[in-house]
Amino acid sequence: MENIFSKIAELQKDGRSFVLATLINSDQSTPRGAGAKMIVLSDGNIHGTIGGGGIEKIVITDALKMLATKNEKVKKAVYDLTDKKRAEKNVALGMLCGGQAEVMFELFLQDYALVICGGGHIGEKLAAMADMIEIPYAVIDNRPEFANEKRFPKAAKVICGNFEQSIKELSITPKTAIVIVTYGHKHDYECLKASIGTSAYYIGMIGSKNKVLELLNKLKSEKIKLAGNVFSPVGLDIGSDTPAEIAISIFAEILKIKNNGTGKSMRISG
Repeated sequence: MENIFSKIAELQKDGRSFVLATLINSDQSTPRGAGAKMIVLSDGNIHGTIGGGGIEKIVITDALKMLATKNEKVKKAVYDLTDKKRAEKNVALGMLCGGQAEVMFELFLQDYALVICGGGHIGEKLAAMADMIEIPYAVIDNRPEFANEKRFPKAAKVICGNFEQSIKELSITPKTAIVIVTYGHKHDYECLKASIGTSAYYIGMIGSKNKVLELLNKLKSEKIKLAGNVFSPVGLDIGSDTPAEIAISIFAEILKIKNNGTGKSMRISG
């Protein structure tokens, strides 16, 4: 049987949204006892069960509504497992088994996430900062020595493969930032081209002004439109030149965009 708590940890690590439905009270002939848990994903797939049948079907429906509206983080509902008319504040399911079931719904929303294209020195420092800020991240590189779990032990995913294809296969959402720091112009362009077609709120690509202009002109020649979410050269100007400092400038820009900050100094002049 699937370990529901391991699945919760896995989903949270991957930054996926879900609802946890827990049967907190039941009587008479409800299918399962109190404590039964079920995870409902936004695509309708489930993990675990609270007993199947009519109650599970309506709980899934209610969980999907909760995921769609995002208005409530926690709520409770009481379901009458009877063939009687709907009782006050309770949901009658029209079942013959009788009894009641009280279910608690907990909404776990997808958090902000990061995709690091390039597992080199800057990518490694970006991962360390993501660990510190507790932002889940994936790392992509086509070199096994730079794309492995030993180098990125806390990454949600480490992908060793084609950059462009890997980006397309990831679940990129409006809460995803993509940073492109590969080891060559060709791969930077592949990543940029693939990223532009996603809903990422931030796409940053490293490079000199000349390199960036060259790649942006190449995009234009292929009739690929740029959006305001592309930041290149990447990062805020803090005079950085080491991998760690460059990673700080990149993360500073990501957080500035994410939090709608100004990037200005907060000092008070006396």
